[in-house]
Amino acid sequence: GINAEYGDQVITGIWLKGAQKGHSLLKKKSDALTMKFRQTLKKIIDNKLVMGDVMKAVYFSLAEAAYSAGDITQTVIQNADKAQNKIKFQRDNVAGVQLTNFTMHTEGSDNYQLTGLGKGGQTVSRCKDTAQKALKLLVELASLQTAFITLDEAIKITNRRVNGIEYVIIPRFENTIAYVIEELDERDREEFYRLKKIQDKKKIIRAKQKKLADALTKKEADKAMSVDQPARSILEQQHDPDIMF
Repeated sequence: GINAEYGDQVITGIWLKGAQKGHSLLKKKSDALTMKFRQTLKKIIDNKLVMGDVMKAVYFSLAEAAYSAGDITQTVIQNADKAQNKIKFQRDNVAGVQLTNFTMHTEGSDNYQLTGLGKGGQTVSRCKDTAQKALKLLVELASLQTAFITLDEAIKITNRRVNGIEYVIIPRFENTIAYVIEELDERDREEFYRLKKIQDKKKIIRAKQKKLADALTKKEADKAMSVDQPARSILEQQHDPDIMF
């Protein structure tokens, strides 16, 4: 019935408002993720440019250390008891997306502080510091690239949802509401036409009833006049018109 269609229109309107609200929120999420994605990409490019210079410095300082202190490979291997540099990771929440962030920290004493004590100590220390810087930069780059991949996937999923709501769900609800409104307008026009026809028929019936009542009233009046007029007696003198021959 009409009430059911009004109810469908109201419910569909609520769904449409919800879809529009969800589209707005997902659009904001997509914009936030895209901004973070671009910032991450810029940092990756900058770090890779720096990484090239740092790795050159590492190889150069390693060659210097080998030249000054001789071959220190065996010394480094023997002193490698346990890792000094360790990786910690934490979760960063960006618009509902969990990004893994790696950080490097150093634990324990320096196992290589006596390396190169005989000769080339400063060169070995400089080589170690340069390698430490390169390692830290590599960890940061790994963190950025992991976030880059996660953001890229999240942006694709979010954009698919945004497009699905914008081009499928919202138009479907709008078409449903437009159809219901059109049907209700058509029913209103039919109801108006029906009421108008009923009013016209009532007018015709009232006119016929009035005409009949007027006719009956006139007939009764004529009858009453004929009853009230007395009959003429034959004994009364009556004046007959003259006859001309």
